[in-house]
Order: sequence, then C-alpha cells, then structure tokens
Amino acid sequence: MEEESMEEEGGCEPMMDDQNHNNWGPGGYGRHLLGPAAGPLGDRLLRGSPGGLGPGPAAPQLPEANGVMRSCDPAGAAGKGGAGAIAAAININASTSKFLMNVITIEDYKSTYWPKLDSAIDQLLTQSPGDYIPISYEQIYSCVYKCVCQQHSEQMYSDLIKKITNHLERVSKELQASPPDLYIERFNIALGQYMGALQSIVPLFIYMNKFYIETKLNRDLKDDLIKLFTDHVAEKHIYNLMPLLLEAQSTPFQITPSTMANIVKGLYTLRPEWVQMAPALFSKFIPNILPPAVESELQEYAAQDQKLQRELMQNGFAR
Repeated sequence: MEEESMEEEGGCEPMMDDQNHNNWGPGGYGRHLLGPAAGPLGDRLLRGSPGGLGPGPAAPQLPEANGVMRSCDPAGAAGKGGAGAIAAAININASTSKFLMNVITIEDYKSTYWPKLDSAIDQLLTQSPGDYIPISYEQIYSCVYKCVCQQHSEQMYSDLIKKITNHLERVSKELQASPPDLYIERFNIALGQYMGALQSIVPLFIYMNKFYIETKLNRDLKDDLIKLFTDHVAEKHIYNLMPLLLEAQSTPFQITPSTMANIVKGLYTLRPEWVQMAPALFSKFIPNILPPAVESELQEYAAQDQKLQRELMQNGFAR
C-alpha cells in the first residue's frame, strides 16, 4: 500500500535528534540509556539518591566516537558500582545497538530511501493539472529529512538533478517531433506542467536546500531546477518557437490569448534577455519592456490601435 507506515518500510518517521542525529525517546537522556528494564534501579542511579547502589556518578559516562556512543565494560562497571552498574551497562549496550540500527548506510539510501523519492518525483513531473497524486507528502518530507541528517545530501542532490535532467531531455525530444500546428500548445503544456511540479518538489526538499545547497553550494534549489528547463528544453527550442509566436501574433486568435501570455511570461522568467528577440511581442505581456512613448510616435500608436480594432471586428467582436 502506497501510504503504509514508514516505520515498517525503513523508519522514515520524524524523530527527536541531538547534534549527532541520535534518536532520543521521550523518557530523556539517562532513562533512554538505561532502558525500561532498569526500572527503579535505574531511577536511583539517575538521581544519585542515597538509595542508589554506589557513590559514583548518577549515570555511567560514555565517551563518543564519531557520534556513536561506546558501550561500557561490564567488568569495569562491576568494580565501580556492583551488580546495578552491570545491569546498567547491559542496557547501555542494547541502546547502542539500537543507535547503530538507525544509521542509514549508502546501500540503505540507494535501495530503500531514494526509490521512494524517485517514484514521487516521477508522479509530480508527469501529473496533469487537477490530478490527484496518491503519495504521502509527509512521508517523503520525512525521508528527505532523515537522509540529510545522515549525511546523504550530496548524493540525494546529484540523484535529483540527474532524474529531472533525464525527464527534461525526453520532453525536448517529444517537442522536436511535434508538428508546427501543435508546437506552441505542446510547449505551453510542458512549461506549465514543469513549473507546477516545482511548486511541490522544492518544498519537499527544503531541508536539503537549506542545509546543503544554500550552505555548501551557495545556490538555491528552485533556481537550479528552473535553469535545467532553460538549458535542456527552452534554449533548444527558442529559435523554432519564436517565429511561430510572431506568426500567431500577426494572426489573431490562432492560439488563445492565455496560451500566448503563459509562454511569453514563462520565457521572460527563464531568460529575460530573450526579450531582444521580439520586443514588441514581450511588451504586450511584460510591463516596461519598451522605452517610454514619445510624442512624435503618437500617430503610429493610433494606427496600430485602429488596425487591432479592425481585426477584432473581422473576427466577430463588436465595437
């Protein structure tokens, strides 16, 4: 089942971490180390109460190595605190094993975590507007969070870029095979579908963006993904697309005004310098593209307006 518990599928549930990303339970630091089996004995050890079994510290002090607690020596514990300390040491060893079980290896990431992300990204990139996507956003968000905590950000970023690049290359090939009468509409669909997908993909990877892309790469995930569409789709098709847009502009209602507006605004977002290819076209949808009007050109503006009015009347629009 798609939304089955992440605890069963790989333990992607959110958890409380320390700086080493160890999972601390609600019982607190010392109680988690001793475990429930310590019972009242563990409580006395934690409190250091007169009823405790030894005059030593409240709980055994465990040095850390690479963020993983080292187990203490039962024999040494026996010399310091007797049977109670041995029981505590055994429970500490059990807790340490749990810590090790929570570590996500690169093999775990490749076999369990990335496949879940890969499937979700596929659905987001190919969905149509209004489609219901049967994925758990909370589950995917939690997977990303755990992978970032376990130092897999670099691999995850690389996999994400490769995944989306391959998708966009397929989109580009499909556009190349489109006939001229469908070219503009299909480009509009591809652009809208991709920009819509980014509205979900970028928030899902917010932890990777904040703690890896922004911090180590000094970039932003949304900017990187927009650049992918520019490089792999728009830039390859702009010289075929622009003549068709200019032709459609000169033939009113060859394509819908909303389609023309979406494409022109999208191209401007991707690369503003493309305005220079058709300033008059972009100026109809992007404010302040052309220089301010001057008095000497007022007659030309009036002639353009009259021409537009005639074209509207010819297509059934009354004055």
